[in-house]
Amino acid sequence: MTPEPTMSPDTPQTPPAQTPSGAPARADDSLIAYPSAFPIKVMGLHQPAFVEAVVAIAQTHDPAFVPDKLEHRPSRSGTYLGLTVTVTATSREQLDAIYRALTSHPLVKYVL
Repeated sequence: MTPEPTMSPDTPQTPPAQTPSGAPARADDSLIAYPSAFPIKVMGLHQPAFVEAVVAIAQTHDPAFVPDKLEHRPSRSGTYLGLTVTVTATSREQLDAIYRALTSHPLVKYVL
């Protein structure tokens, strides 16, 4: 294993993020206006348990989530299923929690 390089005082630093006005970005700045409808693409194996798991996660984090509005797109071969889950996003923390729950589920292959 190679040791991680240490930064010397002469190493250039990445400048902090800035807003369009040039002011430093704050941690609470967001391009998303809350609350808003926020689509999340989720891909996994085409099986009922996958859909049930995604719906359960969405309802856990957004009690107003309506499963009837879930969009299904099977792969050409039918092996995989793409779902578009549209939740009502109320905060960055909520979206982060949804992404963590989805990406950690064993039936979920990808989350966009």
